[in-house]
Amino acid sequence: MELRDFAERVLLSEDLDLKLARPPLPLTDSAPGAPLRVELPSRPANLQFAQRRTAPAMPKGPSLNDPARRALAHHVMANHELQALEVMAMVLLAFPSAPAEFRMGLAHIMQDEQRHTRMHAQRCRELGLNFGDRPVNGWIWQKAQLFQSELEYVAGLPLVFEGANLDHSVEFEQYFMAAKDRRSAAIMRAIHRDEIHHVQFGLEWLRYWKCQDQSDWEAWTQALHWPIRPSKARGDLFQRDARLAAGLTPEFIDRLEQFSE
Repeated sequence: MELRDFAERVLLSEDLDLKLARPPLPLTDSAPGAPLRVELPSRPANLQFAQRRTAPAMPKGPSLNDPARRALAHHVMANHELQALEVMAMVLLAFPSAPAEFRMGLAHIMQDEQRHTRMHAQRCRELGLNFGDRPVNGWIWQKAQLFQSELEYVAGLPLVFEGANLDHSVEFEQYFMAAKDRRSAAIMRAIHRDEIHHVQFGLEWLRYWKCQDQSDWEAWTQALHWPIRPSKARGDLFQRDARLAAGLTPEFIDRLEQFSE
């Protein structure tokens, strides 16, 4: 399957099952086509972006002892993963002249995002809530519309949103274990492992595109658009070892951990 066809299927289909279906292999990139950007991803009616304040907030802590609250947490996270998938499809379509290795690597990560979305949606359903039964926001998608280059993409989504999930995935694994929900905890553990590789991918390409006289930190922070900033790239349980495994330098990690608004 051509990468462009895969990206268009993810971004432009209103059929959720089709959006989340693994692409037929092998993937090829012989016809990347002209640049294309769309204002909104196509989605089924029950997953259209709602006003941010009308979508439910992420439940946390002891509230997750309630299965209904755990279902809602998986619902929110499924939407986060789906937005990440759609943003990656947008990048394939918006930057067809990007290096082939970057485009193919991104397509492989998209398959992880498809799997993550499916896992959250399935667990949500097992806990009594169908994905799409509650309003969802489009915050990740909206912020991604500011990306004007591949560098801004890797600075923003892999190194901020997925970087923060290095922490959030562990936080929620612990919440779910405290609620004696081993199935939900295992999902978060699997996603955490994938996020290390996703952050590593973003870092490698940040280093490819940045000015060689810039540090990783300088290149990263200069490529971000407010309100996205370093503090958005971490959670409450800071995972130093995961960031080292992703290839971030100790200096970078220290600055991230110490960064204040």
